[in-house]
Amino acid sequence: MIDISIREDILSRLEKTEEKFGVTILMAIESGSRAWGFASPNSDYDVRFIYVNKPEWYLSVDLEDKRDVIEYPIVDDIDLNGWDVRKALKLFWKSNPAFVEWIQSSISYIDDGCFRDKSLELLPEIYSTEKGIYHYRSMAKTNYRGYLREEMVPLKKYFYVLRPLFSIQWLEEYGTAAPIEFEKVLSLVTNNELLDTIHALLERKRVSEEKMLSPAIPVLNQYIEEQLTRLEDIKLPKADRSIEMAQLNELFHCVLGNKLTRGSM
Repeated sequence: MIDISIREDILSRLEKTEEKFGVTILMAIESGSRAWGFASPNSDYDVRFIYVNKPEWYLSVDLEDKRDVIEYPIVDDIDLNGWDVRKALKLFWKSNPAFVEWIQSSISYIDDGCFRDKSLELLPEIYSTEKGIYHYRSMAKTNYRGYLREEMVPLKKYFYVLRPLFSIQWLEEYGTAAPIEFEKVLSLVTNNELLDTIHALLERKRVSEEKMLSPAIPVLNQYIEEQLTRLEDIKLPKADRSIEMAQLNELFHCVLGNKLTRGSM
């Protein structure tokens, strides 16, 4: 998973973030290829977190003008940034793919035992499969057309196309947010030739440098072309979003209430 010295470094940076900005981190997780299950030896550590400010921070005329993200430059392969909880919940309401993946990550650094659990409980009610399919289709199309139609291609980009396509298959079959682990969505694939090719590619990816180039893989390109063609004209019904904001407001107020309680102790 995560080397203990790296984990300690990350936790130290998160603690300093709380001190510097006067915030409380509700959850911090690993995102990106390490959480997806196909990291290279030199992959960055993509640390993402959700934080809450002091309650009075939200009681201001200029709230909308305040900065609601904390970002750092990448240092020693650690990419660290986070969102204020209000921003995060507004994006959750829109089925933001990053937030939906963050709350599902199996690699956790900080967990207050409330925010992520409550978000996961709300996920089936809040998440729009329609938006999920459109997002994953766009991701697959962009990465395929931008990187995989040459003779020599970056191997890692196959996973930035295949994972979205398999996630769409999950959404179509189950109607719930797709798991972020590649192996879980890969379980839907029944074509043995395709599976063998992907497993072989996974083994190469896990021992190769991030920017490694290799000849394009025809069987994968053919599958990708077929799926993108199938999805080109897909039309999906829009879901009723009328009651979801009330649930998110309730979670937001709960977070602020907990912050007040801790602050008075």
